[in-house]
Amino acid sequence: MALNIAHILQDDLIAPMVKKTAYGLATTCILGAAVYVGYRVAAPEKHRNRHHRHPELNDQIEKVMDSLKITDDQLVHIMHILEEEMTAGLSPATHKQATVKMFPTYVRNIPNGTEVGKVLALDLGGTNFRVLLIDLRGDDKVELTSKIFVIPQSIMIGDGKYLFRHLAECLYEFMLKENLIHTGLCYPLGFTFSFPCKQEGLASARLTGWTKGFSCAGVVNQDVVKLLQDAINEKGINAKCVALVNDTVGTLMACAYKDPSTSIGLILGTGTNACYIENLDKVGTWDADYDEPKQVIINMEWGAFGDNDRLSLIRTKYDEEVDLSSINPGKQIFEKMISGMYMGEIVRLIILDLLQQELLFLGHRDTYGDYKTPLYDRGGFYTKFVSTVETDEGIKFSNTRRVLEDIGIRNPTYDDCAIVQHICRQVSKRAARLAGAGLAVLINRIGKSEVTVGVDGSLYRYHPRFKRNMERCMEALVHKDIKFQLTLSDDGSGKGAAMVACVADRSLMTASVSRDEETADYEKVI
Repeated sequence: MALNIAHILQDDLIAPMVKKTAYGLATTCILGAAVYVGYRVAAPEKHRNRHHRHPELNDQIEKVMDSLKITDDQLVHIMHILEEEMTAGLSPATHKQATVKMFPTYVRNIPNGTEVGKVLALDLGGTNFRVLLIDLRGDDKVELTSKIFVIPQSIMIGDGKYLFRHLAECLYEFMLKENLIHTGLCYPLGFTFSFPCKQEGLASARLTGWTKGFSCAGVVNQDVVKLLQDAINEKGINAKCVALVNDTVGTLMACAYKDPSTSIGLILGTGTNACYIENLDKVGTWDADYDEPKQVIINMEWGAFGDNDRLSLIRTKYDEEVDLSSINPGKQIFEKMISGMYMGEIVRLIILDLLQQELLFLGHRDTYGDYKTPLYDRGGFYTKFVSTVETDEGIKFSNTRRVLEDIGIRNPTYDDCAIVQHICRQVSKRAARLAGAGLAVLINRIGKSEVTVGVDGSLYRYHPRFKRNMERCMEALVHKDIKFQLTLSDDGSGKGAAMVACVADRSLMTASVSRDEETADYEKVI
């Protein structure tokens, strides 16, 4: 009896304690849930969609990406604008004010594969400069020897006379190594000069403005062939510049040596430009004879398309920031949306924007507050990184992780890598579609049943999807009765300059070959 009473007393004491504890736990849970819900409601945009296994499904990220997307209808509208700008550039009444200059190059013939002879070529198209010796042996056979030289930043932005002296010194060094100095021969030279020029003849052209980071003083409005030849003569080099060639023209000519249906040349590298074969009756600015062939290669300088704000409807805040921070604000607008010099910077700005919106690198924000990392430096995300990121397949993202670590992002998550790859793909796809729309204008204008486009440049050559994205776009925009193909140029800017020199002065090349043969015969006798 006493034992039962003890149990009853014990239960009476425990029950209230258990109830109090249960009530306390329940109250805590309810309050915690209320605080969490209130927190989420107060800041819904910051804390939703934190998992981005498929970033294209995230509304906030896709809102940013949507600004980069250009519909087919918009591309058709852009094509019409480009045609209007081309007409303005070809008309003497509007050429001076035109943004797309449409310069006649005075190159009217294309090679047929039978050209022979030895010729030197200089190729200045960016931060690297090449000297080449090309031996054309006919039947599409070419032997080439070349060397690459670097253009120091100090020379790129210094006085122009030092630039051309540097080119002459590089030429001398190359010719000395190839035993071409003091041979008694004056070697013909083709000069690939990949900057906007107003040509006044095949071997005479005035620079209209620098691009690609160059800003050498005392060169704009000067004859660049004369400046080069003066530096060559000052150095005592036995070479004469017989033709100035834009890299796009060189690309067209090099491809035409193997494929006569080549009618367009395109550069997609540090910069971008295009050229094509135009009928003389459409070139109002033509100031030479109208003999056969009644055609001339037009150097479009299409990188300046949009400099008059006619592309403002498709430009983003990232494009505007890239332009404002560039060396030439308000200039080369089309180029800044496409080319390799700017593509990586567009990606970097988008990454920073998503980081600021807390849509990227979640949970590691404090880690990435070091403003000394490349991510925060203008130009810190190289365009080659875009190509590298887009080569990743599957879920490992090994290339993307390496790129992110290179710009200071340590231990990126799967979601980080997926988002960065999505950004790169959208930026490069936009560039490819814009370039494709420009080509569609030219192909439709030429109107031949088959057109080959010769293409060169590091962006086109090394990006894993650029060609495919261009072709898909062009298939929708080129007239259905026209067949086209994109052909990677085999050293267009080098060989192309040699082709122009050969076609421009066949008698000179024949004399060169004869002198070489006489020298060889003489050496055999002794």
